[in-house]
Amino acid sequence: MPDVGNSRARSGATRHGWIPCELSESGATGVAPGSTRMTAAGTGGFSCANRNRPLRMLRRSVASALMASTALALSLPVLGLSSSSAEAAIPGLSAFDGPLNSLEVIAFAAFVGTIAFGVASSVGMVRNRRRAQALAARLTEENGNLKLRLDRLEGVLDTDDQRLVIWPSSDADPIVLGGLDSASGAPRSAAQFLALGTWLHPDSAARLEARISRLRDEGAPFSLTLQARQGGFIEASGRTAGGWAILRLRDLTGERARHADLAHDHARLNSDMTTLKALLDSLDGPVWLRDSEGRISWVNRAYAAAVESGADEAVNGDIELLDTAGRRAMSEGRDDDGRFKARLPVVAAGRRHVFDIIDVTRSSGSAGIALDTSELEQMRAELKRTVEFHARTLDQLATAVAIFGADRRLQFHNAAFQTLFGLDPAFLEGGPDDGAVLDAMRAARKLPEQADYRQWQKKHLESYQSLEPREVWWHLPDGQTLRVIANPHAKGGVTYIYENVTERIELESRYNALIRVQGETLDHLTEAVAVFGSDGRLRLWNPAFASFWQLDREYLEESPHVSTVFGTCARLFPDPGAWKSLTTTITGLADNRARASGRMQRPDGNVLDYTTVPLPDGGTLVGFVNVTDSVNVERALMDKNEALREADQLKNTFVQHVSYELRSPLTNIIGFAQLLSDPKFGTLTEKQSEYTDYIMSSSSALLAIINDILDLATIDAGIMELDLGEVVISDAVKGAIEGVKDRLAEARIDLRVDVPEDMGSFVADERRLRQVLYNLISNAIRYSDEGGVVELACTRAGDEIRFVVRDHGCGIAKENIDSVFSRFVGHTSGARRRGAGLGLAIVRSFVELHGGAVEIQSEMNIGTTVVAKFPQKPKARERDAAE
Repeated sequence: MPDVGNSRARSGATRHGWIPCELSESGATGVAPGSTRMTAAGTGGFSCANRNRPLRMLRRSVASALMASTALALSLPVLGLSSSSAEAAIPGLSAFDGPLNSLEVIAFAAFVGTIAFGVASSVGMVRNRRRAQALAARLTEENGNLKLRLDRLEGVLDTDDQRLVIWPSSDADPIVLGGLDSASGAPRSAAQFLALGTWLHPDSAARLEARISRLRDEGAPFSLTLQARQGGFIEASGRTAGGWAILRLRDLTGERARHADLAHDHARLNSDMTTLKALLDSLDGPVWLRDSEGRISWVNRAYAAAVESGADEAVNGDIELLDTAGRRAMSEGRDDDGRFKARLPVVAAGRRHVFDIIDVTRSSGSAGIALDTSELEQMRAELKRTVEFHARTLDQLATAVAIFGADRRLQFHNAAFQTLFGLDPAFLEGGPDDGAVLDAMRAARKLPEQADYRQWQKKHLESYQSLEPREVWWHLPDGQTLRVIANPHAKGGVTYIYENVTERIELESRYNALIRVQGETLDHLTEAVAVFGSDGRLRLWNPAFASFWQLDREYLEESPHVSTVFGTCARLFPDPGAWKSLTTTITGLADNRARASGRMQRPDGNVLDYTTVPLPDGGTLVGFVNVTDSVNVERALMDKNEALREADQLKNTFVQHVSYELRSPLTNIIGFAQLLSDPKFGTLTEKQSEYTDYIMSSSSALLAIINDILDLATIDAGIMELDLGEVVISDAVKGAIEGVKDRLAEARIDLRVDVPEDMGSFVADERRLRQVLYNLISNAIRYSDEGGVVELACTRAGDEIRFVVRDHGCGIAKENIDSVFSRFVGHTSGARRRGAGLGLAIVRSFVELHGGAVEIQSEMNIGTTVVAKFPQKPKARERDAAE
């Protein structure tokens, strides 16, 4: 029962689409439709695939036969059939002797299945062959039909009224079909046909090639009308179909050809009209077009600018350039051809102009143009003014000018002509004949004396037939000499120029005399002079030049070149560099010629100073001066000056040395004087105390002088260094005042200080600043009267600090102002003794060392004002900060 169930299951699986693939003793395995392969364990199995349907059907039949035989063999025992029953049921089983076991049944079933498989395979193969033969016959018939259809289509396309160009792909060669009429000029050869520029108009070929490129790259369709070189028109259209780019060209005939011809003419006329309008639009003169009704249809930019509106506004508003009177004159003044031409005044762009109006009318309308002649009128007026100006200019000339026309009558003369010959103005204004003018000149004795006047006059009038200017000299009876130039005109007539050369001849005579005087002067000069021309040759020289350089006069008279002359001079001064520089100065081609000078010390002991002077005619003057005596004196003075300088240096050294030597014992004197005055070491008498005070005051004054001398010596040596820092101005002023309190009290001087509280500080050496203020105040006290007033003020001006010390004493004389800052120079102040003369010198030295300056103003019996200016930051501090 289980086996029967399995057989039924297998049969049901076969009916429901399951395909038995392999069999084994253990049973069968099925695969679902669509599976590629299913393999079971065992031998003799096979696989099936569903790619080929006939093969799949054949395999299915064999499998069914095997399964049926196997099922029969396996079902016999189950059904209770014996071997005899099986033999009766299945023919052929009786061939086996004895009862059949399971293996024999299986073997018999396999044999039967093999036979069934062979029969089924043969039947399937026969059926498949018949089907393949039928399919081949059908495909052969379809192929023949397609070839016939293709031939018919190619025959239809291969006509003379169109031509196709097909590009199957971007890199494939084009396929050319059909043909065009030979009248269009299209070549029959495909290669020549694809060369579009050879038979199409260049413009059309360029447009077509651009459209074909877009068609092949982007698939953009197009339709064009092209013009062939022979004059015909061709319609071109491009499309894409199935990935192919197709170009179709067709001849245009009949109405289409005429339409294309008209379109071409219309485009050409439209282009010509556009070009013509562009040309008219670029004109400076107004241009307008009118329609048949007389309304303005188009204007150019000049017209729009003239009526002060836009071009469209002028057309839409029918704005007229001419006023009512101008339009009336234009309508009434046309000739039989409808043409009007006149010069009318017109107000254009707010200004009055004069235009030449040209207007032409036809049945379709009219056109006009206005040419501005204002500039022409201005040029004519300018020309007239120029002629009048030239006439006035000629009247101002001292040279007489007379212009005769082709009829030999006087057309113009200037005032000098009338004055020179003393002719009647009324006679000249009447335009007399040239012969009559000569007769009048002869009567006034303004012509050269002639034995045969008529022959002379005839020869003079030959200038009218001459082609070249003629020049003659007239020696008048009154002693004047005239240079007469007769210049014939190209169109007839002669211009006479009468130049009075009497003064020039006289000047030439004077010039010759002056040259002789100049030559004599040069010959007697002690300085050597030589003049070289622009070509470098010697033109002028004096005997001193030949004597200085020991040159032969005959050699110099041959006008040698400068290089040769200086080469000879080099014997006495063998310095090639100096002579080369001189030669370059004389023969150089520099635009700016400048003077050159120098000194030559010859081996023979003579010293010469030379100078080159460029001359206006391009030449060069070279002068040599013997300065041997002056140089010797100069050398002596320089030696003396050097000795004085050494003496001054020795003096400074001596003063410095003595100052140091005096300072040590002076310090001892001051120290012991202070000890003597101290009550701890004993009581002094009144006289002794007075003497001690004198010793201390004198020693302090001497110490101050010595310190000033040492400071000046340090500054002179260049080793003075400032101890720069932030200095509070008020503190510095108080410190300086503290040092002069005793002197103020002794002289009963009132010191008035004006230092604002907000003065703040600045960068300086506080010790040197106090010393400057101390010396300024001390100097003011010295030159102030007893019981007087000294003023000290401090101000700030930008980046500058100013200390002003003013006294109201006797003042300083103007001749002494410049020497007040000199060292060891003092001036008496009434009954007071003068100082050592170092105070103001110290002041200026310290202020300048800070980068400032000192100014002094003084008037006699009024007072003196000294201003010390300090920078906010000394340059030394700024330089150190930069480093």
